[in-house]
Amino acid sequence: MILGAKLGHLSRALIALGSNLENPVSQVRRALDELDTLPESSLLACSSLYRSAPIGRINQPDFINAVVEIETTLSPHGLLKILLEIEKNHGRVRGLPNDPRTLDLDILMYDKLECNEGGLILPHPRMHQRAFVLKPLMEISKNCFIPSRGSVAELLSACSNQRLEREQNL
Repeated sequence: MILGAKLGHLSRALIALGSNLENPVSQVRRALDELDTLPESSLLACSSLYRSAPIGRINQPDFINAVVEIETTLSPHGLLKILLEIEKNHGRVRGLPNDPRTLDLDILMYDKLECNEGGLILPHPRMHQRAFVLKPLMEISKNCFIPSRGSVAELLSACSNQRLEREQNL
């Protein structure tokens, strides 16, 4: 059991959403609706949708991204299990890292927990390097601080070379 994740304890989690296959806007919107109905959880905040260029494997469509904040009594691993099931229901096939995907749901942070166990790394190990995470995160949590990394605003300025634009016509 992860320390700090007490059964029935109300925790806050930040979750990133991304899609670049099979109508990405629709995929992300549908996932937002599903996150709003998570068991033992309440949706607190949702960012705008953002269009971003792929990172790593660049020969693929742009992504649609968002970040949400939830309040939950689910454990970090319980939340991860549900998120993986939602991805699967959206047709997610896990191939190589940075492959195109119908839906990607990542726990960015769970309270101020730092862990690396059972397939779960918190805070998310690359979130501080990704404008498509930092910009929507800053929109819903302007003063967010990533443990062992720094403030979201400072980290975002280091990602200024990454193409990211807020979706206007949604």
